[in-house]
Amino acid sequence: MLKIRILCLGSIKEKYLKQGIDEYLKRLKPYANVSIIELPDSPIPTREEDCKIMLKGEADKLRSKLEGLTVLLDLDGKELSSEAMAQQIANWALYGNSTITFIIGSSLGVDESIKKQVDFHWSFGPLTFPHQLMRLVLLEQIYRFFKILSGEPYHK
Repeated sequence: MLKIRILCLGSIKEKYLKQGIDEYLKRLKPYANVSIIELPDSPIPTREEDCKIMLKGEADKLRSKLEGLTVLLDLDGKELSSEAMAQQIANWALYGNSTITFIIGSSLGVDESIKKQVDFHWSFGPLTFPHQLMRLVLLEQIYRFFKILSGEPYHK
């Protein structure tokens, strides 16, 4: 069974997001082993120099947890439809990638060193989402991918 990891900074405090995330984790159980790895986030500094230091520190935390094929959610990444991304995941699995780690950066993004290290940069388009909400959106899309790959209808 494919192992999918979502690596992110900070925890979810909003009850409605937790409920949505739990719902998609439950729906995904027949398709993949999905886990969320939360790393402590840092307070957002006010000085630009401190932001760079913060991103480097977060990069070290992220790097220590990278596993398998790595996908960074990145505004500058490749935009793919749900169908195309589902096929991409199927191809990765076909070529022996049994673990896929999706990375959601903090509200300041991720350090350049992480951008250079990952295997794939994926964009949800030019829109900006709060990183907490992005977890729910990502899980919904992963669920949609498995429904597409299974040939099952999905309209919710």
